[in-house]
Amino acid sequence: MNILYLSISNISLSQNSLYSDLIKSFSKKGHNIFLVCANQRRNKEKTNLSNVNKDSVLRVKTGNTTKTNIIEKGISTLLIGQQFKRAIKKHFKNIKFDLVLYATPPITFAGVISYIKKRDNAKTYLLLKDIFPQNAVDIGMMTKIGVKAIIYKMFRKKEERLYRVSDYIGCMSQANVDYILKHNPEINPEIVHINPNSIEVEESALSEDKKAEIKAKYGIPENATTFIYGGNLGRPQGIPFLIECLKANKDKTDRFFVICGTGTEYGKLKAYYDAEKPENVLLINGLPKEEYDEFVKAFDVGLIFLDHRFTIPNFPSRLLSYMQSKMPVIACTDPNTDIGKVAEEGGFGLWCESNNPANFTAAVDEMLTRDLKVMGEKAFTYLTENYTADKSCEIILKHIQ
Repeated sequence: MNILYLSISNISLSQNSLYSDLIKSFSKKGHNIFLVCANQRRNKEKTNLSNVNKDSVLRVKTGNTTKTNIIEKGISTLLIGQQFKRAIKKHFKNIKFDLVLYATPPITFAGVISYIKKRDNAKTYLLLKDIFPQNAVDIGMMTKIGVKAIIYKMFRKKEERLYRVSDYIGCMSQANVDYILKHNPEINPEIVHINPNSIEVEESALSEDKKAEIKAKYGIPENATTFIYGGNLGRPQGIPFLIECLKANKDKTDRFFVICGTGTEYGKLKAYYDAEKPENVLLINGLPKEEYDEFVKAFDVGLIFLDHRFTIPNFPSRLLSYMQSKMPVIACTDPNTDIGKVAEEGGFGLWCESNNPANFTAAVDEMLTRDLKVMGEKAFTYLTENYTADKSCEIILKHIQ
């Protein structure tokens, strides 16, 4: 089967990630993958086609859609579908595709998907990882009233069109399934199902000596329980609230917090860190992926933060890296996502609402009383039973075949 995979991410098939692991699962089953992904303007590269083993990778020059201002992000997102369509017409004009796979964001792929669906009579499958534009409304980046409502309505129509062109929709969790059907009653419930975030699972725990070496390198005390947040530091994570949580735990020596990431709100964390100089906090402005993958394994508990204003059920993929590292988690989120429910019912995490720093402190206090090793083992077991790339691949094949 020839599979066209569209992605806004500049995917590297030589690295492990949410999407590359899924692609490799299809390849292992003998399918031919044609990956089309964005190569943002900041990379200063032209559109180019290459081969990785037997898979074809087409990197399309686009505008910047990440780590940029909202105006450039919006314009680039609107243009990306047409840019992909032109590149596919040029480079894959003689390829007949059987399946088109794509994930949100963005929601502006409907045109290119419709083109391939009609041209090749292909099946189409949406991996719903992001519910836009409602998520932007929730955190104040868009509005449904006033002049800015025009932008919301434009993107909402594109979202609805994307759902219409999708033969199947795989959602990250049951809360996502419920939300999408409630707010889009025109969608046939039979095409919507759970297909969670997934990775290729590897057991690669660090030795105690290596953990101690990493902690010593960064000046992290060995006698404190360590909590790490790794990933994007943007509006969705509610960074002002995260800062309040760190302040609430400032004088406690039995816990140490590591924040490692990049994003539009990093500056707020840096300003707090430089001004307050908290002794139980380490702030790192991101690490290369391979270095981070080892770094995260040195700590005890993973942290997930989401802005309390969200009405959509986010399910951050960083949960998987914590589970891979055999770490329990604290999910400090809005009440609409079910990520905390999954962690608590699976026995590998705690949930608290992200509207009061005291909630977070209470969760940390509770975690200090738990057997973290047992919870970490439960996290890894849950990962291998529910969140593997091979299982995600099987879910897709079961529906389209």
